[in-house]
Amino acid sequence: MKKLSVLVSLTTDDNDYQVEQAAAAEEAARRLGVNVRVLYAANDPIKQSQQLLEAVQAAADKRPDAIVFEPVGGTALPQVARAAVAAGMGWVVLNRESENLKDFRRTAKAPVFSITSDHLEIGRMQGQQLGALLPNGGTVLYIQGPSDNSAAKQRTQGMQQTKPENVKIVLLKGQWTEESAYKSVKSWMKLSTSQKLPIEVVCAQDDSMAIGARKALQEQADEAVRERWLALPFTGCDGLPKTGQEFVRRGLLAATVVVPPNTTLALEVLVKAAGQGTQPPEVTLTVPTSLPRIDELASKRTGARTRELVTR
Repeated sequence: MKKLSVLVSLTTDDNDYQVEQAAAAEEAARRLGVNVRVLYAANDPIKQSQQLLEAVQAAADKRPDAIVFEPVGGTALPQVARAAVAAGMGWVVLNRESENLKDFRRTAKAPVFSITSDHLEIGRMQGQQLGALLPNGGTVLYIQGPSDNSAAKQRTQGMQQTKPENVKIVLLKGQWTEESAYKSVKSWMKLSTSQKLPIEVVCAQDDSMAIGARKALQEQADEAVRERWLALPFTGCDGLPKTGQEFVRRGLLAATVVVPPNTTLALEVLVKAAGQGTQPPEVTLTVPTSLPRIDELASKRTGARTRELVTR
C-alpha cells in the first residue's frame, strides 16, 4: 500500500516553535508511516504561496497527497487551497481558522480541516499572568506578533479581556523571531519618552521575542538603566521544553504559556480521516497551560516583593 505523502509548510526556521513543529511532524510521520517533507517560507507570504502552488501543480506522481501549512500572511491562501482541493489533495491549516474551509469541504475528496492553538485562551492566560505579576497595577511593554496575523490579533484580544483595568499596555510589533523583537526594542529604547515610562513587566507573544527583548535591554550602556530593566519580570509564550520552559527554570522568564505543537495532531487526524474516507471536524483546538500556574506565579511575585521591601 502506498504511503501517504504530506508537504508541511511552516513560516520560518528562525523561531523555536516552528522548528519544534517540524520536529513533531517528522516524529509523528515515522510513527504513523507517512512520508513528510518540510518547507520553510522565510516569513514571506509570496514565497509560501509559490512553494505550495508549485507542489499542487506538480506531476501526479510527484504531487503530495496532502498539504499541512501554517500561513505566513493574513490569509490562508484560498486560491491555492481551491487548486489543491480540485486536484484531490488534503488541505490542513495550522494556527488559523479559515472561513473558506466550509465551502471546500463540500466538494473535497480528501480531508480538509484546521488544527489551531486556542489563541484567545493563550492571550487570556497572558492577561491573567500580568494580573498576578502586577497586583497593584502598572505598565507593561507588550511585544505583539505581525499586525496582519490572526493569531497575534487574537492573543492581544484575549490579553485585553483578562488583564486588570489598572494594567496599562505599551505595544510594540515583532515578527515571531528573536531578531525582530531585538530590533524593535532597540529602536524603541532610543526614544527619550521610553526612558521615562515606568515599565514593570515585559510581555511577548512568544518566548523567542521575549528573549530578543532581553538581549536588547542587556546592551544598554548605562549600568543602572540596564540593571533596572533586567530586574523586571519577562513573560513569553510557546513554552517548549528546551526553550521556553528552560528559560523559566533559569529565571530568564518569569512565566510562559505552554502551547502544544499542532503538527502532531494534524497528522494523526489526517491519517485517520484519509484511512476512513471521512471528513474530521472542521476546526480542532489544542489546549494551552500556564507555566507556572497563575496561583503559583502570584505567590512567587508576592514573596519576591516582600523580600525586596525587607532589604530596603
